[in-house]
Amino acid sequence: MNYPHPFIAREGWPFIAGAAIIASLVHAITDWQWAAPLWVLAFFVLQFFRDPPRVVPEKLNTVLSPADGRIVAVENIRDPYLERDAVKISVFMNVFNVHSNRSPVDGKIISGWYSPGKFISANLPKASLENERNALWIKTANGSDITCVQVAGLIAKRILCYVKAGEYLTRGQRFGFIRFGSRVDVYLPLNTEIKVSIGDKVYATLTVLAELPR
Repeated sequence: MNYPHPFIAREGWPFIAGAAIIASLVHAITDWQWAAPLWVLAFFVLQFFRDPPRVVPEKLNTVLSPADGRIVAVENIRDPYLERDAVKISVFMNVFNVHSNRSPVDGKIISGWYSPGKFISANLPKASLENERNALWIKTANGSDITCVQVAGLIAKRILCYVKAGEYLTRGQRFGFIRFGSRVDVYLPLNTEIKVSIGDKVYATLTVLAELPR
């Protein structure tokens, strides 16, 4: 799933085509005033599924943002997947952010967990444990354990993950997609050096969230 990859995500092609066809039909049958809201909707769908390529930072021990959005949590907390104390960094994606998800580190996927759940607003803290979610346990070459969790949101109804246990991820590698508003949580070792704060705007692959001990 590495680049080259279409600038408009494949996951969105049916939605974009459907929105454009409906707008075109209404435009042809009526006039532009009736079709205008539908063209706006089609443009919104188009921008939602944009998926631009990103340049991966060269420093190897960095933890990269797995998603575009804003930091809504940086806290010491219990990792519910690996049953350890960890630092959790949460990135909230609104409907105007790119929703393609990329690996935060280089490492082997040890295990994965899918949990059905609710669809409450993804910017709420309880969304991490109550919403539908998909978690990956990634072990880096130096032995650091990273848990990366895709969390569905209020509107998001589909989490897509294209990797499984046993596969190897590289930093910035595209591994999944969440439709229409969501979040990604990253659980890191306690001795990780955090580089972001709550409220920061971040970009998948481009923004360094933290540095792992060497």
